[in-house]
Amino acid sequence: MKYSNIPLAQTVTALCKAKGIEHIIISPGSRNAPLTISFTEDNYFNTYSVVDERSAAFFALGIAQQLKKPTALVCTSGSALLNYYPAIAEAFYSDIPLVILSADRPSYRIDIGDGQTIRQDNVYARHILYSANLKQDIRGEDLKVLGDGKNPSKLDKLINPIALQQGVQEFNEKEINTALNTSFEENGPVHINIPFEEPLYSKVDEQFVSPKNIPFQNTEKSYSKETLQAFVDIWNGAARKMILVGVNPPNTLDTEILELLATDESVVVFTETTSNLNHSNFFSNIDKIIAPIEKLEDADSYFKKLQPDVLLTFGGMVISKKIKAFLRKYQPMHHWHIDSKKAYDTFYCLNQHFKTTPNKFLKVFSEGIKIQKSDFQPYWLSVKANRSKLHKEYVVQIPFSDFKAYERILKTIPENYQLQLSNSSTIRYAQLFQLNESLKVFCNRGTSGIDGSTSTAVGASVVSENPVVFITGDLSFFYDSNALWNNYINSKFRIIVINNGGGGIFRILPGDKDSKNFDDYFETTHQLNARGICSTYGINYQSVDSEETLVGALQEFYKSSANPSLLEVFTPRKINDEILLNYFSFLNKN
Repeated sequence: MKYSNIPLAQTVTALCKAKGIEHIIISPGSRNAPLTISFTEDNYFNTYSVVDERSAAFFALGIAQQLKKPTALVCTSGSALLNYYPAIAEAFYSDIPLVILSADRPSYRIDIGDGQTIRQDNVYARHILYSANLKQDIRGEDLKVLGDGKNPSKLDKLINPIALQQGVQEFNEKEINTALNTSFEENGPVHINIPFEEPLYSKVDEQFVSPKNIPFQNTEKSYSKETLQAFVDIWNGAARKMILVGVNPPNTLDTEILELLATDESVVVFTETTSNLNHSNFFSNIDKIIAPIEKLEDADSYFKKLQPDVLLTFGGMVISKKIKAFLRKYQPMHHWHIDSKKAYDTFYCLNQHFKTTPNKFLKVFSEGIKIQKSDFQPYWLSVKANRSKLHKEYVVQIPFSDFKAYERILKTIPENYQLQLSNSSTIRYAQLFQLNESLKVFCNRGTSGIDGSTSTAVGASVVSENPVVFITGDLSFFYDSNALWNNYINSKFRIIVINNGGGGIFRILPGDKDSKNFDDYFETTHQLNARGICSTYGINYQSVDSEETLVGALQEFYKSSANPSLLEVFTPRKINDEILLNYFSFLNKN
């Protein structure tokens, strides 16, 4: 086993290992050679080479999303680390732990005209939990870093390099520990900027630094029954309670808690596709409940029927714009949010933040809950049943379209698959359908961007215990096609691309849809297909353009194969918006 001969590289590697950071995604470069050598020479680490830094960062995010522990990124200096930024923002808002290890030039090389050199310190300042700007090692010949770079011999007589290096080492160890611990404790991205002086490629046979590992702390808060009693009293005194669950990892609530919430007639539980919570008494298709009401003449009376006295929320970002608009206008008297880290005032009425996990909170809170008889949940369950019946009627009568394609695709995903969804149309269509309860569902909803959905799905598939299917729109897929430029895509990975020839979601939004300006700059129409990309990366390719061919293709799509597979579904470009908008009107039929 070999080690970089640079103390700082050894220190970073040793502390990552001590804290259990196993997965390291490396993008090629020269300045990061000391880190690349240190990580790849140690069999403890699972190392991956991903050329495109933007894709690499989302690939790492997909791994961290699954493991719920930090994954590290390693890049060279210059613009390389700027390409990480979209994934860092996503990690910041989705509470996914990432560790960014950026190699840098020595400080005296910054802003003097050297190539591949930018101001890297604190570069992610607004979307990072901690920025550690490390000091360069002092190695005899490196005394020039203390002066003007021209006369190191003068400093050699005045300064003891050994004592100076000891101070540098202590500072760096403290900063690295703080950064890594923050990522573990607060679940989010941290940045460690690491300056290296040449030579960069020298190796030694023994590790000669032994950095001190400061263990991270479990900062999760607990609440006693006595502390929660006042809130339990409010809950029990309320006639109508609503629980709204956003992005939520699978298996985060105990079954008995789910049953308790589901059987209380005074409680309506709205869950999103990404909530990974399922029960027949829950309302998993929020827009199917709310959107049709908006079209009624007496909409106000129905919304007042749904308006809760108490709103309890947990989970991450909420997808449905309909529920946001409803709760901002018809606000509850009390809005409480459960999250160990943060609470957004999404509905402008937040008045309590419980800083713990939903399961830990609800275990204690539920002990004081009194189950109530009420017509609140039964009434809305009857609405749900009627909407589900009309939904089935509508799907049968519409022509082949995005809506029909999603209906067919989502109901044929095999048991126990992991479902990764891209943003924009894909996640919004998925919200309208009842999914198989065995599926584990993920989507990048922190910033809701289309830019790294494929890379995230690929990264997730590398460590997932379940086979992964990724469903995406055409623009999102082509935007992130570099996601397929790596050697880690396993043969079980499946991709379904809904290709409607542009950004179809823009046809649903207000605007002039019959102009060249709209076609070019909003919908961005195109004639592209994924066949060539699949050929380049060795992925099985098949395309369909009708309900009949789609049904036939799906029967074979998930069968074992030597390579990953992609199914491209071509749908008509100009009828999808009409079919979707008419759907919500149809749900109002009696």
